[in-house]
Amino acid sequence: MASMRKKSRGDNLVLRYAILGAWALVCLLPVLWFLSIGLRPRTEIITPQPIYWPTFSLDAWHMIWSDWPMARYLRNSVLAIIGSVLIDLVLAIPAAYSLSRYTYRGRDDIGFYILSTRMMAPAIVAIPIFFLFRNAGLLDTIWALMLIYAAINLSFVTWIIRSYMLDIPKELEDAARTDGASDLRILWEIIIPAILPGIITASVIAMIFAINEFLFTLLIASTSQAYTMSVALANFTGGSDGVIYNAIALVAFLAFVPVFIVVVAIQKHLSRGLTMGAVKG
Repeated sequence: MASMRKKSRGDNLVLRYAILGAWALVCLLPVLWFLSIGLRPRTEIITPQPIYWPTFSLDAWHMIWSDWPMARYLRNSVLAIIGSVLIDLVLAIPAAYSLSRYTYRGRDDIGFYILSTRMMAPAIVAIPIFFLFRNAGLLDTIWALMLIYAAINLSFVTWIIRSYMLDIPKELEDAARTDGASDLRILWEIIIPAILPGIITASVIAMIFAINEFLFTLLIASTSQAYTMSVALANFTGGSDGVIYNAIALVAFLAFVPVFIVVVAIQKHLSRGLTMGAVKG
């Protein structure tokens, strides 16, 4: 009887892994299709007849690394995104702590105003931001990209972290204050470790939004010195060569891989953070 139960559990485990493996393959099919396009000759991609057995080529790979400064674009993307996320966390964590723990006049209005800035159309502030950075001498720099990405995602990160802080019992803070701990020490030693999954979740979402940002990147990065991967994709959509589909697919795949690795590496914290404090107001 015991052996039959073990066999049944083993069969169920195999079935579960088979279902999960099939679902993972379905989810990864678009990514693998993009990779296959990036590793095929251009003549096979633009041909009107379907090719069921494609030939693979590294022409696009050599082109994006030899003819285009793709390493610089990748470095610019990494520096701008990491810098913007750090700025968001430095500003959002204290703001979220104030909105979730202190009671003062206009607190709810301030919180709503912070969130409402995310609803604003980017085209409305594009020209003023351009002149602002131009007068400050920050055009075509990584620092400008860090600041604009941080400004775009700050309200979203603040609101997410605030919702996680509302889940922390205030009794923990009261006990710490009884022992003489200051608000800054409570925030650093109690609140931040308790909401670490939420901080990671907010950081990953802000990173994804920063990677996908195109309008302000194109506006601020006037030359290739500050181009990121999102703007680099536009280099392969025009000119005398037309649309270079295999280069676009390969660059898109290279932009996807770092995000995929980060999400897989922190998936435990990310999955926990997505289920914490999501319904707090």
